[in-house]
Amino acid sequence: MLARYIAALGYTFRALANKYQMAGRIEGPLPGKLTFDREESGFPIHAEILQMASDAAQAALHLKNMPTPDELKRQMVSQIVGRLEVPTKLQFAMSQRLYYEELARGDLFWPQMHPDALWLGNLSEGREPRRQYLLHWAVYDSALNVPTVYLMDVEDTGKTALPRDEKRWPAAQAHLMAQAVAGLKLVTIASGFDRDFDDLHPKRLRRFHLGPMYSHAYTLQTGPLREVLEEAKAPEGQDWALAWTVEDLKSERVETEKSGWFGAVEREIFALDPFSSVGPDAGITAMERAIILPTRPFQVLAEKAPPGFRDVRKFVVSPGGQVLSYR
Repeated sequence: MLARYIAALGYTFRALANKYQMAGRIEGPLPGKLTFDREESGFPIHAEILQMASDAAQAALHLKNMPTPDELKRQMVSQIVGRLEVPTKLQFAMSQRLYYEELARGDLFWPQMHPDALWLGNLSEGREPRRQYLLHWAVYDSALNVPTVYLMDVEDTGKTALPRDEKRWPAAQAHLMAQAVAGLKLVTIASGFDRDFDDLHPKRLRRFHLGPMYSHAYTLQTGPLREVLEEAKAPEGQDWALAWTVEDLKSERVETEKSGWFGAVEREIFALDPFSSVGPDAGITAMERAIILPTRPFQVLAEKAPPGFRDVRKFVVSPGGQVLSYR
């Protein structure tokens, strides 16, 4: 599931690259320049992703009125050979054509990626069925400008399978999307879900913050990574580092709570780490931070050994494309 979201993010960035490919090369207000968060996330701002979603809804209309790629290429050659001119406007038209084609293909990372359910198996069947699901959803966080993915392991004791239950499933989807906010603690999200749905039992909740992205040439973040990239003086294509954070919350045990006159429901008691590096009130069981970067910046990072990076898992991309892991 996580790989699918990362692939969608790659398609999104490829679409934006096409949209702004001619930025600064033609006169007038279009195509403008990509607006990204240079000081924090290093990613495009949330408004860019919102605009992309709006453009996607009208992609078919744009493509219907645009010349085909072959026709645009033919016109380019004619202008180069016949007029001895650089076909800048035709290049812009081609970039927009490729942008809308990418949007029309779909499978991009949208501002909101609504919850979906993956069935993992049945723990019990018969009169008291108990099914296991992996619920997954994502948002492009508007406060952090960082793509965020959620994975929740859930046990379902309802009579009807959750994805087929027209009463519970839409309500569960709406609940999870409303809680997909970076400022909310995982224990708040999981406990609220547990309370609102008596026959859905969240056993584990993970949140992946896919960023920030660092580059000495393009971003202005402060901190140790900025200094590492500055000192590395890596060539183009090697001047970057991508960090991510995984917050993890696990259910420790189950308690039975009275419901109504004769009923009882299960309530999850979540394991909270009082010795967490982010403090006892973080509302998580554990947190892991990781970073991936090319060889040259990694060598500088290893030499400087800045405080706070000892427990960060490091992935290093070699010149040959291999990825090595270091603790």
